[in-house]
Amino acid sequence: MKILVPVKRVVDFNVKVRVKSDGTGVETAGVKMSMNPFDEIAIEEAVRLKEKGIATEIVAISMGIAACAETIRTALAMGADRGILVETEVALQPLAVAKLLAAIAAREQPRLIILGKQAIDDDMNATGQMLAALLGWPQGTFASRVAIDGDHVTVTREVDGGLETIVLTLPAIITTDLRLNEPRYASLPNIMKARKKPIETLKPADLGVDPTPRLTVLKVVEPAKRQAGVKVKSVAELVNKLRTEAKVI
Repeated sequence: MKILVPVKRVVDFNVKVRVKSDGTGVETAGVKMSMNPFDEIAIEEAVRLKEKGIATEIVAISMGIAACAETIRTALAMGADRGILVETEVALQPLAVAKLLAAIAAREQPRLIILGKQAIDDDMNATGQMLAALLGWPQGTFASRVAIDGDHVTVTREVDGGLETIVLTLPAIITTDLRLNEPRYASLPNIMKARKKPIETLKPADLGVDPTPRLTVLKVVEPAKRQAGVKVKSVAELVNKLRTEAKVI
């Protein structure tokens, strides 16, 4: 079984995001970048499936500027076999990413595509669902457990009411939630080996996809500062503030 795993280069989750002075977006110059945490979970799950003998090849895919190749290298160091970089300067939006992935899936013919449920930079949570619609494949989103038996994959999903278990017929799309696994750290020997693994570079035009954005960001602003809390002397005063100031009761 071949597995495709898209990985996105984002601002590292430990970095405090700063809005650009002109309000056009967030500052990325000189900022530490890393693989989207949910995509790390997707890579880990694919590697575990390969270690069980279920998967035979893992292909890591990233899209964006040339520096995204480093994100692919991280995936290769974790255990992916080869990478594909779709290089473009265009700010890719979920629909464009889904179309590019669908075109790659048509070339690669995978049995399973595992994605992070969302990227921590835009929190769209849309690419996996759009890709499933474009391919016409079943999808198991927000997966906290995955079990494959023959041509079927059982996915335990985290939903508002608890857990939901569904069975999908391969080929299928899975998007990962936080509790699916704990991603491994890439060892130094594997990091060195990853340098020799192949990365194919493509352009959107090679895949017949126009990545022109359909959405326009008008302005990005920082959230309003939270006001300091106050202490009340009695329950009556608390109720009064909730009723007259917060207006929640």
